[in-house]
Amino acid sequence: MNILLTGSTGFIGNTFLRKAIAKGHKVGALILPELNIPADIKENENITWLRGTLKEPPWEDIEKFNPEACVHTAWITTPGIYLESPVNYELLRDSVEFIKKTVSISIKYAVVTGTCAEYAPSNLPLNEDSSPINPTSTYARCKHELHLHLIEESKKSGFGLCWARIFYPYGPGEPPDKLCSFLIRKFLNNERVYLKYPENIRDYIYIEDIADALLFILEKQFCGTINIGTGVGVSVRQIASLISAYLQKSGLIDLSETSEHDSIVADITKLKSLGWSHKVNIEDGIQRLIKYHTNLPLSKNE
Repeated sequence: MNILLTGSTGFIGNTFLRKAIAKGHKVGALILPELNIPADIKENENITWLRGTLKEPPWEDIEKFNPEACVHTAWITTPGIYLESPVNYELLRDSVEFIKKTVSISIKYAVVTGTCAEYAPSNLPLNEDSSPINPTSTYARCKHELHLHLIEESKKSGFGLCWARIFYPYGPGEPPDKLCSFLIRKFLNNERVYLKYPENIRDYIYIEDIADALLFILEKQFCGTINIGTGVGVSVRQIASLISAYLQKSGLIDLSETSEHDSIVADITKLKSLGWSHKVNIEDGIQRLIKYHTNLPLSKNE
């Protein structure tokens, strides 16, 4: 399949790119003009590098590539910035126009990444069709508005649309200030960490599993909204405890005394019904991330 991919050098997009070409798909990878192409896949015959932006895509080159489907992962995700950045509004506008244009060229199907932040937190697993939607950040509101625009566009233009709500991604290549990598860095430096909401429960999903799920959905041509998560909740305190135990760094965690907390965990019934489930549990994923940061063969027993 010829796949047009945005965000090809991003955390999710780059992992998806590698999985797609490994399975023999052809990928037209949109890359910003100023960025270097990853050296280890630069000359891969299954990749056509397309220099441009969402706002100003290289339409002539895209038409030559003749994509059958689009996977849209490009978005701002910089920790500490992305939630309220005005760039979200630009990406909303540019994404709508980009998808509309790709449909007019050749694509018949699109997978677009949404976010679990579109949901209102709940003590129950979050279901795509019944859980309340309550995006509170600029990031989440723009993602949700993009979804609504694309639903209308898919009805008008007749292309298949999958809106994939990603839960909490982690793993090698994540931004250094994401929770897991932040904690690893702090503990390796013997620095104390303060957890403001240690009992907040989140659904952390390993980056390779996310990319695998997106490719699986694409190959199935699933249409509709679907959660990409594990269905398993883990608290911030548990994450910190796992990392400190694996690194053998005790006594560095300070916990807030607050009992206030919330839960954001995916209902993955729909994803499992398609025949997919995650492969990497939180314990294995954390160990893989620690190995990535330290190049040490760590385990609980070492």
